[in-house]
Amino acid sequence: MATDQPEGSVEEYKVKMATDQPESSSKHSHRPKWDSKFQYLLSCSGFVVGLGNVWRFPYLCQTYGGGAFLIPYITTLVLGGIPVFFLELAVGQCLKKGTIRLWWRISPYLGGLGYSSLIVSFLVSVYYNMLLAWILWYFINSFRNPLPWSFCPTDTSKPELIEECHKSTPTNYFWYRYTLNISTDIGNSGPLQWWLVLCLASCWLIVYISTVRGIESTGKAIYFTAPCSFLILTLFLIYGLTLPGAVHGLLYFMTPNLKKINNPRAWLDAATQIFSSLSLGFGGLIAYSSYNPSINDCELDAVMIAAINSLSSLFASIPIFSILGFKATVAYEECLERNVKSITKAFRKDNITVDSSAFWLSYLNGTDINKLASLKLANCDLQYFLDKSVSGTGLSFIVFTEIVIKMPGSNTWAILFFLMLFSLGVSSIFGLIQSILTPLTESPIVSRYICKEAVCGLICLTAFLLGLLFALRSGNYWLEMFDAFGGTMPLLVIAFFEVMGVAFLYGMKRFSADVEKMIGRPLKSYWKAMWLFFSPGTMLLIFFFYVLVEPPSSYNTWNPNYVHFPAKESKKYPPWAVIISEMLETVPCLMIPFGAIYQLWRIVLKKKLLQIIHPDTSTGST
Repeated sequence: MATDQPEGSVEEYKVKMATDQPESSSKHSHRPKWDSKFQYLLSCSGFVVGLGNVWRFPYLCQTYGGGAFLIPYITTLVLGGIPVFFLELAVGQCLKKGTIRLWWRISPYLGGLGYSSLIVSFLVSVYYNMLLAWILWYFINSFRNPLPWSFCPTDTSKPELIEECHKSTPTNYFWYRYTLNISTDIGNSGPLQWWLVLCLASCWLIVYISTVRGIESTGKAIYFTAPCSFLILTLFLIYGLTLPGAVHGLLYFMTPNLKKINNPRAWLDAATQIFSSLSLGFGGLIAYSSYNPSINDCELDAVMIAAINSLSSLFASIPIFSILGFKATVAYEECLERNVKSITKAFRKDNITVDSSAFWLSYLNGTDINKLASLKLANCDLQYFLDKSVSGTGLSFIVFTEIVIKMPGSNTWAILFFLMLFSLGVSSIFGLIQSILTPLTESPIVSRYICKEAVCGLICLTAFLLGLLFALRSGNYWLEMFDAFGGTMPLLVIAFFEVMGVAFLYGMKRFSADVEKMIGRPLKSYWKAMWLFFSPGTMLLIFFFYVLVEPPSSYNTWNPNYVHFPAKESKKYPPWAVIISEMLETVPCLMIPFGAIYQLWRIVLKKKLLQIIHPDTSTGST
């Protein structure tokens, strides 16, 4: 940490900070700048609007009472999300530094906060790009006709695989066996899957080319990735509304069930969604805003981008629930059809010709109720099929691939769907890489000996090598662990110390004056109240909920021999996996107290050295 700290004592530092003004644009004339305000807004929007808007927000609405979920969502957005979002944009634009040097300048005792952000950004980027590799693999296979997840294999040399596929479904088989070739538990790693390694390498190559020159290259790439995803999402919206049964899905989404938000988990998941979706705590927003001119309305930017993010989640939910309504309707009709076939087959000997299940049920109820009961007909309930919730990879690689098969022009819709997911994901990872690249290239040692292109290459290469863990047969289990533990609580802790550092160490009065100079008007009392009281209080409450709610100690495994196939078997994490999961949560957070302890040790060491050099001096500079 010492390499990124200004010289001089803490007392000298405090005097300097008391007299310093926000740094002028002339002082940072060498610093890259956005080509235009539109490019900056597009890059920030691409960073915050990602895969979670498409495959997690609709799932949370489905789980917690449809429209009722908007109550905890909007509450945490107003009390925690937008205020922290504005703070990150403002502090980055004001001080024009990456996270490491910026937080040291706010206070020497917050020097570890920048390292926490950097570690979390790196951990998330390592597994996030594996998601893009899976999406790329499905995108490539979408050009095959017929779609490879629409049928079971016919290789007679492996009859056990054919049996596994028929016991499950072709979409399940293609995901778990053909794509992941998944093992039975996290301890059974198996070899690397070469097709996933190639896709992962391709994704990192795309990321490197797009981020190698910082915002100069990222700003150009974002012109394609961000609009592309919204354009395709609009096509799905138009098409989804025309599907039979779409209205059932939309009514399910819009009908609030207030009883479900009484569950504390609903509020915890809403807060988690806000922080992860707005990309708070990563440092990417600070890095992006640091390339802005000093005079810029970052308040309007914060409200606008946060609104775009939330509206994108709602916008994405409409085609998602339309298509889920279509899937539920198809499943409901197939259920009825199976019942009709069962009845027809069992009572064909009665020589009665009918063309509707309603007639059969009326006939059987009036003649022999025992015969009807003996058939063990399925309970066909549309609500049951609508309630079947799934998120994340299950939504994209199983549910939607199954739906696409039933859609006319299935290849075209599959190509568009996975192109949309890839565009959303790659825009987000640009921001993650910038979160790492900006503070590293500002380090005196790194910038002195290594050029920016080499730094970016080392980041991508290191992340690729570590990401090979997810290309093993047990890779899906590892990715779920990293996602559950590496990118949740650490972000909350980082955001809490960001607010406390600005409000109480940097000083609300001084920060308000800085913001006023940047936006050209006094800072509203709302923001001051949020930063001083409501946002820290909300995050503390969320943290206590997080501690009280038992963390996931088990995970679902794919077991082709499981009696309830294709349901997945739940297994406990082994002790060594529990230790790793706890390290993913705690190591980034520990950098904050370690940074403060290091600063105290540095002060004490300097005092002792001064006493040795000048033993007659009782007091002196530290």
